[in-house]
Amino acid sequence: MKVKRTILAPVVVAFFALATGGWLLQRGVEEGRSVYEQSRLFEDVLRQVETSFVEEFARDSLYRMAISGLLEELGDPHTELMERRQYEELVLQTTGEYGGIGIQIAKRNGWITVVAPLRGTPGERAGLMAGDAIVEVNGESTSEWSEDEAVNRLRGPKGEPVEIGIMRAGADEPIPFRIVRDDIVITSVPAAYVMDGGVGYVELSVFSETSVDSLRHAIDRLRAQGATSLILDLRGNPGGVLEAGLAVSDLFLNPGDKLSEIQGRTPQNSQSWTDRVEQPFADLPMVVLLNPFSASAAEIVAGALQDHDRALILGQTSFGKGSVQSLLNLPGGDILKMTTARWLTPSGRSIQGPYGIDAERAAAQAERMAAAGRPADPDAPEGLPEDVPTFQTDMGRTVYGGGGIRPDLLVRPDTISTSEQVFVRALNQHGQAYADARFAYAVEFIRQNAGLQRGFQVAGAMLDDFYAALSAADIDIERAVYDAAEVWVTRDLGIEITRRKWNDEAARMRVNLEDVQVRTAAEILRQVTRPVEVFAAADAFADRRQGSVGASSGGR
Repeated sequence: MKVKRTILAPVVVAFFALATGGWLLQRGVEEGRSVYEQSRLFEDVLRQVETSFVEEFARDSLYRMAISGLLEELGDPHTELMERRQYEELVLQTTGEYGGIGIQIAKRNGWITVVAPLRGTPGERAGLMAGDAIVEVNGESTSEWSEDEAVNRLRGPKGEPVEIGIMRAGADEPIPFRIVRDDIVITSVPAAYVMDGGVGYVELSVFSETSVDSLRHAIDRLRAQGATSLILDLRGNPGGVLEAGLAVSDLFLNPGDKLSEIQGRTPQNSQSWTDRVEQPFADLPMVVLLNPFSASAAEIVAGALQDHDRALILGQTSFGKGSVQSLLNLPGGDILKMTTARWLTPSGRSIQGPYGIDAERAAAQAERMAAAGRPADPDAPEGLPEDVPTFQTDMGRTVYGGGGIRPDLLVRPDTISTSEQVFVRALNQHGQAYADARFAYAVEFIRQNAGLQRGFQVAGAMLDDFYAALSAADIDIERAVYDAAEVWVTRDLGIEITRRKWNDEAARMRVNLEDVQVRTAAEILRQVTRPVEVFAAADAFADRRQGSVGASSGGR
């Protein structure tokens, strides 16, 4: 028996080793072979192209092309390989004594797109608009440009012009603009005033180093003037300095509340931020306004206030810009700028909207929904994708992920009439010539009317004179087309004269008189005395209007 055991044990052990170690070894060989075969395939293709392709390419160029193809296949417009020279030029352009045209940009639908022109900058004065696609810069197509490349080309020495071509809705050809670069001075709070009923209004146009102090001082001033509630307007705010966004959230949340977090695949690419300071405005009911051009830090603030039920979010779904890029130094001096994390709201929603493969899936799903008779508008309650993730706020309200910040109460801006669209399309053919002519008319009108008062009306002879000024500037539009757009012209010219006579705040006050989103926010706030009451008031408002969207369900 002992002999049999002595002989059997090694046999069993050997068999077990063969069965396990042999399988593990075989599995390793198969995996290694797969990787080896793929590497060999790449080298074979590279060699064939190098030796037999009809055009000659150096091997280092082929490797560069392969790397570019790899990064392009990731479907991430923010990931790219930069040569050391490109990186140093970018740093010089963005930190040195260079001017700009004053726009925030992002890549959308394959083109460099204006997220927002900054107030008082050359781009805004020339008439650039949010949503404009920059298709040419100094005669060169931008179709293959990254965001960094566009920044590099648009910035330059102060006083030097840059020629750009813009595609805009209604334009058949690129609209030419010639914009002279200048120093860019950012005003974080261009407008802050008290409306009827004690509703304070503050426009926060960008997040800069001074934003928190400017916002705090503006709210303090409004409270001293009798404000008992607050509209925080983040529409068109393209973001800016991250720390400023977190600090603004800090103004309205309580110690221990999560502000935001970034989440990557590795611990070093993940981080969380928490409120540590008592909020100075805890008693102020709030509504935050968003639109499709609210981005980045603006979305961080809106997401934090929504998740903690501190403010009602009203308007439209935001831009969806919430990815984090890291700069990685590579052997040989190249720089890999790579997306390594995404911004999340406190409840865990990803701010980043779909792009690349995800965008294609979203578009395909929208087509399927449309074919099934369901709206493709993601803001519509029945237009949400079937697999959109849902989250809960502190109070248990449902909010939605899928990119951007969806409003609690959907309120679209007023649209222009068909006649007005015809007029605007005609204007678009003339590019910045209209903005120049409007500015010149406003300045001359102010000079001739020294006693002009706020609230002045644009009518009668003014409209005739303005049409003559457009004709003198070679903006040839039929008088019938001009007359049919009288409401649009009256509003636009009145805003321009107000801005030049007084300031941006006065112009914003005039705009807000007819702004349905501001009016709705003010109506809700006039009915409440405590911050938590805004949600019930918004629900009641939604119930009163036909085709409403429930306020308590994140745009449900």
